[in-house]
Amino acid sequence: MRDVFVETRNYRTFMEKMTRVDERGAEEACLVVVDGKPGLGKTATMDHWVSQTGSIYLRAQSWWEHNDFIAELLNELGTSKPPPGRRERFVSVIKELSALADQAALEDRTFSIVIDECDMISRKTSVMETIRGISDIKFLPTILVGMGTLRDHLRRFPQIESRAPNKASFEPSSLADATALIEGLCEVPVAPDLINYAWRSAKGFSREMVEAISKIERFGRRIEIGPQGVTMADMAGQVLMSNRDTKQDIIVPVGA
Repeated sequence: MRDVFVETRNYRTFMEKMTRVDERGAEEACLVVVDGKPGLGKTATMDHWVSQTGSIYLRAQSWWEHNDFIAELLNELGTSKPPPGRRERFVSVIKELSALADQAALEDRTFSIVIDECDMISRKTSVMETIRGISDIKFLPTILVGMGTLRDHLRRFPQIESRAPNKASFEPSSLADATALIEGLCEVPVAPDLINYAWRSAKGFSREMVEAISKIERFGRRIEIGPQGVTMADMAGQVLMSNRDTKQDIIVPVGA
């Protein structure tokens, strides 16, 4: 499978929201909410964003409180010997983030903090207020990534929710997205009928489509591929992916 990032509709929606943050009028409106069901490409999009911008990436844990969040942030910032006091550690975080943000500005790129699995902490006042405090001090774009309950939880914190006017909902992919994903990642050519079947079977979830790509690649390397690429007829009777609801194998039908 090719190690490339394929730009989809969800990615373009996310980038549109980030552009709005860059062009915002109110400086404090620097929180971005990214949500959607698992398997829609949120993590892949965040990985790409972080690699392109040098941003900080954190994966939230259910047990985090204020001190845990700050400790994890200091670790990601490469602070080998964090100060002992709570206030001193917070000041250290601000200092390190300021230096990185200033350097990014000189290089004309957007530096941000990405907090994945944010549903885990979105009910915790101490952590959410710390996130708001950091973003307020530096007006630093902060991306909160969740799986469906994040928006509801944020309504409990009007002072935080009001700073997040830009929200990107990741939706199941279109056939055009699926075609771009399969053609971009798969190292063997794939016929339109098999692309369409993979898309419908995956119900637009990129995670399942990536699973299908690995199966198609493995199969395609064992046969003589025709001019259209690997077809449904070629893969008839082969496992294409797992059904996320039933956990059963999805098999390409014979005689389709």
